[in-house]
Amino acid sequence: MEWNQLEYFLTVAQTQHVTRAAEALSITQPALSHSLAKLEEELGVQLFERSGRNVQLNRYGQIFAARVSSALGEIRRGKEEIEELTNPESGVVSLAFGNILGTHYIPELIHRFQEKYPNIRFELFQGTCSYTQQLVEEGRCDLNITSPRSGADGLTWETLFVAELYAAVPASHRLAEKAAIGLKELADEPFIGIHRDCGLRGTIDAISRASLFVPRVKYTAEDLPTVAGFVAAGLGVSLLPKSRGLMLDGTRWLKISTPGCVCEVGIEWKEKRYLSPSARLFRDFALEISRLREAI
Repeated sequence: MEWNQLEYFLTVAQTQHVTRAAEALSITQPALSHSLAKLEEELGVQLFERSGRNVQLNRYGQIFAARVSSALGEIRRGKEEIEELTNPESGVVSLAFGNILGTHYIPELIHRFQEKYPNIRFELFQGTCSYTQQLVEEGRCDLNITSPRSGADGLTWETLFVAELYAAVPASHRLAEKAAIGLKELADEPFIGIHRDCGLRGTIDAISRASLFVPRVKYTAEDLPTVAGFVAAGLGVSLLPKSRGLMLDGTRWLKISTPGCVCEVGIEWKEKRYLSPSARLFRDFALEISRLREAI
């Protein structure tokens, strides 16, 4: 049983498609199929249920994949630890973050960090808060910058900053010329909601419960840029952070006088997972930047 065989097996398990796995591995499909056949012959069982080029792990494959993933991960971490002990400022940081943070906050933070540590590289993952949290919990990622605080067992969280939420309304809206409004002034307005996988959804739900505000949701979007687009098109109102990627033409941003209309953004990591020196450097740098922001 060889290292390449095991990596090929995991790639097929993740893609569930032999041709796509072969493309990802930069090998031919026949070579990949031969490697899988040899592995199954050596184990004495079939690992996949096959339907044309599509494959899915069977019971044996699921058991084996879990062990292989853990074993290869341990070997990689062993190599990384040895390399990083010799030069802790030239490692790799695997960083997950929420989609909207990629328009401004994450690029600026990484830029400032690499001015100080130019030889540290990044492996980036972005997506919904549930997806990025899962990456950290499964040990596939060092750090996660997200909102809101997950509260999950085994994860440590530190606040980076608190962003104010605004009432985003169309420019032609009857409230558009107001400087500030209370949440309940939006109660009868068509509201552009957000899917529950997005971190802001949990924050808005908590604010609504605390302030006895019940939004009249007309549309539910998958991400925040879509929410902003629907508001700009005059289809409704919403609660959003005043982020560069969301400030579209045709939208007015009104301050909210109702207390507690904020979202907390923080960095989290798995308590019992080894953090490389480079990952610790980045975590500590991000926290120091946040403290400097508070002090200004």
